[in-house]
Amino acid sequence: MRSLLFIFFIVISASLQFCLVAAEVRNFKWEVGYFFWSPDCIENIVMGINGQFPGPTIRAKVGDTINIELTNKLVTEGVVIHWHGITQSGTPWSDGTASITQCVINPDETFVYSFNVNKAGTHFYHGHYGMQRSAGLYGSLIVELEDGKKEPFHYDGEFNLLLSDWWHKSIHELEVGLSSIPFRWVGEPQSLLINGKGQYNCSLAADYSNSSLGTCDLNQAEWQCKPQVLNVIPNKTYRLRIASATSLSSLNLAIGNHKMLVVEADGNYVQPFAVDDMDIYSGESYSVLITTDQNPSMNYWISIGVRGRLPKTPQGLTILNYLPNDASQLPVSPPPITPSWNDFNHSKSFSNKILALQGSPKPPISAARRIFLLNTQNLFNGYIKWSLNNVSLALPSTPYLGSIKYGLKGAYDDKSPPENFDSDYDIMKPPINPNSTQGNGVYTFALSSTVDVILQNANVLSGNVSEIHPWHLHGHDFWVLGYGEGKFNEKIDVEKFNLKNPPLRNTAVIFPYGWTAIRFVADNPGVWAFHCHIEPHLHMGMGVVFAEGVEHVGQIPNDTLRCGLTAKMLTTGQLP
Repeated sequence: MRSLLFIFFIVISASLQFCLVAAEVRNFKWEVGYFFWSPDCIENIVMGINGQFPGPTIRAKVGDTINIELTNKLVTEGVVIHWHGITQSGTPWSDGTASITQCVINPDETFVYSFNVNKAGTHFYHGHYGMQRSAGLYGSLIVELEDGKKEPFHYDGEFNLLLSDWWHKSIHELEVGLSSIPFRWVGEPQSLLINGKGQYNCSLAADYSNSSLGTCDLNQAEWQCKPQVLNVIPNKTYRLRIASATSLSSLNLAIGNHKMLVVEADGNYVQPFAVDDMDIYSGESYSVLITTDQNPSMNYWISIGVRGRLPKTPQGLTILNYLPNDASQLPVSPPPITPSWNDFNHSKSFSNKILALQGSPKPPISAARRIFLLNTQNLFNGYIKWSLNNVSLALPSTPYLGSIKYGLKGAYDDKSPPENFDSDYDIMKPPINPNSTQGNGVYTFALSSTVDVILQNANVLSGNVSEIHPWHLHGHDFWVLGYGEGKFNEKIDVEKFNLKNPPLRNTAVIFPYGWTAIRFVADNPGVWAFHCHIEPHLHMGMGVVFAEGVEHVGQIPNDTLRCGLTAKMLTTGQLP
């Protein structure tokens, strides 16, 4: 018996040592700054990291710790970075949301983000202060399975596609326009970028259309905007990791003559399904498999086009290059046609195909609390805003994480925001009373409770217009229980919830004049943003704040709290 126990402890000890060896601490030293760049062959000022745009790709394995020593070299503005898709369990102060989990990092200050990555998946990171994502502050974050584990699908190689949109105006001009009377909308982006590369003054596919643009010469293109060609070997299977860091645009992705097998969504496995094209909204990420089984003497287009808005931006293009063909050999056929911008049935068909892989965690069968959030466009003192239940979010000067943890009075609205809206509200028409209020109250949940959120879309200030909104939840994955048309009917629609195999996501779309139901477990102590991932919409107030179990949050680093009321209390020694 003693010998068996001895062997048991030896095995356990060896396993623990293996785990300790397998997990790594990955250290990065970054400087965020502005510099000149030509993302779409037009020189502009971009915000990047260590002189690189997009920012460096982080690759890690499950269990690793990531440390990023971030220094702000912007000179005139603060900065934070959000690690999109990372739940920050145990490190809520590293979530990177200004005024929610931390103070902004001021010019010439350094802040260390330190967090564990506990689940494999395709993620990204981006600025979360003002509209710095629109300026180019984003990059990819890939978490691979730990050694010894395998994905539930096979592939021979992989590529990373980070999608974004790009404006020629500065973000400061865009921000001022959104906060002006009269209101000045940001307009449609000038170009779409694939891995930070696009073309504004020429088209790779000009020969196939009636476009007035000339044909881009791949051999003469500036290296900063020269398309990143995907070089593949015939008769192989490749994994494409795709993430959308767009600030405004909903996109459709297609690859000429190739089917795509969707296998991952927002870092969670899904039941594989094949598509000719796929919609991807801001904040979403996917993995798809493609097989290079087409004519090997030809190359093929990879295209992205605008969905959900009247497209005034040309397709973004690059090439799937079958080796040993020359990369400058253009495909013989035109790029795939992007579905009509307002073909929402096409969009809904794709979203409804996304179901959890068998064996994935299932949602609790019921929720302890159900919150309804009516998404409307409103006026506040003459300014155009977005509101939830008639409240437009205006973030406080003191981060919620510190003010709630230490019980600071007056740091934010102590009145809970509304959890429902008028049952008589007609979502099909502009609001009868367009005026709203501003606020920064918090929805507080009991730790480990189950919460439903019903996102309800409606008409905007002008008639016959309702927009797409992708909503992202920090600190959690949630189950998408269903989508519906019109106004949510609790007596009828709850019975239609998918409790069998709903997908786990961190971002979900609300379609025009419709609703989306999500469920999550409030089991991650902290304060978390829940907001539309369209950057101008968040800037105009389209977001709410959730808090859960903040009393269980550990010691918050002082560097997180050097602003607002917490700054004063730190200097007087009133905070530990």
